[in-house]
Amino acid sequence: MIVLLAGFIIIQFFRPEKNKAQGPSKNDISTLYAVPADVHNILDKACYDCHSNNTRYPWYAEIQPVAWWLDDHVQEGKSGVNYSEFASYGLRKQYHKLEETEEMIKEKHMPLDSYLWLHKDADLTDEERQKLAEWSVGVRRQMEAKYPMDSLVRKAAPAKTQ
Repeated sequence: MIVLLAGFIIIQFFRPEKNKAQGPSKNDISTLYAVPADVHNILDKACYDCHSNNTRYPWYAEIQPVAWWLDDHVQEGKSGVNYSEFASYGLRKQYHKLEETEEMIKEKHMPLDSYLWLHKDADLTDEERQKLAEWSVGVRRQMEAKYPMDSLVRKAAPAKTQ
């Protein structure tokens, strides 16, 4: 028991770096596309903890090994889409990430159930889901009007003949 307690105390000194940016990012999605206040509020309460450079950490994030688990979760989320770095993505990736945003929200794959267990306020209503999906579609339509489709969507490879 003493060895376990000592191990628990020792791991408290090894902490991952916090996902906290110093101010807004120059690559934030809002630098390219309008994000209405109501959509921003939805993104902030349900998406940004894992999909931006600014995570709001709960008290238990100070305890190891929970902090490592949370850090892994945030890094995985940011690798999927990071709205703080969205403007740094190429056009195809932006377009695709907006498609994925709509799909994940409509199919209720996001926010994750494991996130909702402790963040009840992030549980989106059907109206909020619809609003976020419509915003994603609207941004994609803006992109389609501004850029040729072949710059937004990769053409399917021709089928191989035998």
